[in-house]
Amino acid sequence: MIWVFVFCGIALAGLIMLVCYAVWLAHKASDVFSELEMLGTRAEELGEIVGRLEFDSAAERN
Repeated sequence: MIWVFVFCGIALAGLIMLVCYAVWLAHKASDVFSELEMLGTRAEELGEIVGRLEFDSAAERN
């Protein structure tokens, strides 16, 4: 009969670990999505800066 309590304890510990891992993974996924959002913002800023550049053509220099 003691083995039932042992296996229930192992199952409960496994369930607690699974929940903790899911919470940790959700936090990490949130961090990744936040960084991707920041990367998009920086890409837009880079696009605006590059859009302001003016290039002289070779015909105008001669």
